Parts: sequence; structure tokens; C-alpha cells
Amino acid sequence: MPFNFIPEEEVTVLRSKKTLLMLALVAAVCLMAEPALASRLADAIAEAKPTGEPGYLGIPGGPQLNIIIGLLWAIWVGWIFSTVGAFGGIMAGVGHITIYGLGDYASSFGKGAKLNKVVTDSIRVSNQWLVGCSAALSSFNYWKAGRLVLPLGIALAIGSVSGSWLVPWLTAGKISLKAYIGYFGLFVLFLGCYLFYETTPAGQAKKKSAKKAAEAFQKSVKEQQAGGTVDMAEMGVKVQKFTPTSCEFTFFGVEFSFNPLIPVIGGFFISALASFLGVGGGFLLVPFLTSVAGLPMYLVAGTSAMAVFVGMVNSIASYMILRSTPVEWSLIGAELVGIVIGSIIGPKTSKYIPDIWLKRIFIVLAVYVGLKYTLKGFFGIALPI
Repeated sequence: MPFNFIPEEEVTVLRSKKTLLMLALVAAVCLMAEPALASRLADAIAEAKPTGEPGYLGIPGGPQLNIIIGLLWAIWVGWIFSTVGAFGGIMAGVGHITIYGLGDYASSFGKGAKLNKVVTDSIRVSNQWLVGCSAALSSFNYWKAGRLVLPLGIALAIGSVSGSWLVPWLTAGKISLKAYIGYFGLFVLFLGCYLFYETTPAGQAKKKSAKKAAEAFQKSVKEQQAGGTVDMAEMGVKVQKFTPTSCEFTFFGVEFSFNPLIPVIGGFFISALASFLGVGGGFLLVPFLTSVAGLPMYLVAGTSAMAVFVGMVNSIASYMILRSTPVEWSLIGAELVGIVIGSIIGPKTSKYIPDIWLKRIFIVLAVYVGLKYTLKGFFGIALPI
């Protein structure tokens, strides 16, 4: 019988069975992983001997978290990441480390304490859950809008796989939160300085193709706002040529090209560093995509999101399966709802923001966050949120 004539009821049953099978597999993995997660956390609690009401991760005396705050903050995290292709993990880190106070809580156990390292790793992987969800949604939305360079995203993703597995295996449980925060701040500060250079006349002069494409995109958006009929997706990314050493594509009539081998190598180092810091890596991917690939910001967010998504899936699996890192599932669940909301809004609003202002948003956030965590991590100086 042709597939078209299968009764709708049977199709629904088949889909239900597939869904149940997938849920069963997920449940099996969780059940198998739970003893290892509980064992690592239990060992850390036994060593520290904290007292009080169970809080974060069920730790006696741990912080009591308000999931509504987590949901609202996650909307911002989803919006900023889906708008500019970065700062999702950094903003997630601000929420977990500062707003919830998990950074000071982990540090209170001392540099060598197991519980310090368990909470630190939990912060890392919690950040990555939020960024991974936003990256998945953003990639799909930008692909539909013709604003994702698929070959470039795939090349970056290939390189990211090994980097995102290697670093958790080497560093999980071995890095204190104080050192983690310091390095976190240094790299964010570097990002801000680099992006500032890109907004100067000297930096802009080197990106004529990106500027031309951005102007053509903005012109089409204005025509659409004025009531004109403009097929934005049709004028989006069109791959003209692809070989192992060369890829050519157009975006709003402007030609771009790159060597796929370069983003494979770049993806490895970027994902390795991002995994170490417990963030998505977009804050390094964006300068890479604007400088090495020469893309306008309108293409950066979606392409960055695709590479980040692959890195996050690998890194989360590495932390949670290989290193038995626990997370607070009630908090993650609420935050993922916020991430979905923010990640849907971001691609819809970003096209109305001028290219240079997307970078300026970057700069302001990068400089402040970078200074904040550099000073706190290396000098113990706390700036206000």
C-alpha cells in the first residue's frame, strides 16, 4: 500500500512509539549516569561536611535558588546570543556565578576542596546547557532566513568536536573557581579590545565586502518596512563553489570566499578554550568570522551558533558522562524555557540593528564583564553587577 494511504491513526501510533523509544533511551542513560553523578557529589559532601537545609545540588547549606529569576535572566541570555552569536555563555556565567552567588559559594570551600571543584564544573556545564539550546534554535532560524553559511559552520563544527572533548577530560575537577574566573575575564577583555579595533576606520577599511553586503541587507530591510515585497531568504547565502580547499558564496549579491581547512583548525582551538572556560565560544568565533572569513555581522550570529551547538553537545556529554558532573535540573528546566523565548525573539529583531551597533553592543558588554572577572579572579576586587 502506498505510504500516502496509511491511516492517520496508524501514523500517530508509529510516531508515539518512536517518541516513547527515544524517551526510554534518554531515561536509561540518565539512570546509568545517576550513580556516578551521585557518587562524585556524595564524596565531595562527605569531605566538606556542610550543614543546613539542602540547597543547590542538594548540598546541605547550599544556596536556595529562585527559578523565576533564572527564567527571566535566561530570556536575556537567549536574546543576546541569538542576536550577535556570542555572549550567551558569558551572560549565563554572570547569572550562575554572580546573580545566584555560586561563585562565592564554591570558593568558600577552599581551593583544593572537592566540593569547590564539583560546583565549579556544575557552573560550567549549566552555562553550556543554556548556550547549546539557544544555539540549536538560532541555527535553524538563521538557516531559514538565508543568514547561515552552512559550509563554514560545518568546518568550524568539525574542528570543535575534538577540542570540546579534550579539555573537559584534562581539566574537570582540577581547576579552582578563582583561576577559572580570572582567565574568563582576561579573554572577554581581549575580545572587547579587538572588536573596538574593528569599529575604527582602519578596521572598517579592511572589510569592504562585509560593509557592502551589510548595506545591501539594511537597504532591503528598509524596503520591506516601507511595504515593499522583498524575499530576504532568496537573497541570502548561496553557495557557488565548494572544494576541500575553497568555498565561494554570495550574500545579497556580494561574493565571499574562504579555505575550509582554516576554520577546521580554528574551530579546534576555539572550542578547546571555550570548553575550558565553560562558555559557548561565540565570543571567539565572532572575531574569527568577521576577521578571517570577513563576514558581515548579519551572517555571523547564525554561523557561529551552528559551530557552538556542536561544541556544546560534545562538551556537555564529556562533563556529564566522562567526568560525572551534576547539575540542578529544576533550575536548568526553568532557564531553558527562557532560552527558547529569547532565542525566538533574537533573529527577528537583529535585522533591524545596524551592523556596527551589533559590534558596539559586544564591546560594552565585553569590557565590563572582562574587567569584572579579571579583577575578581586575580586580585579579589569585586565590581558591582
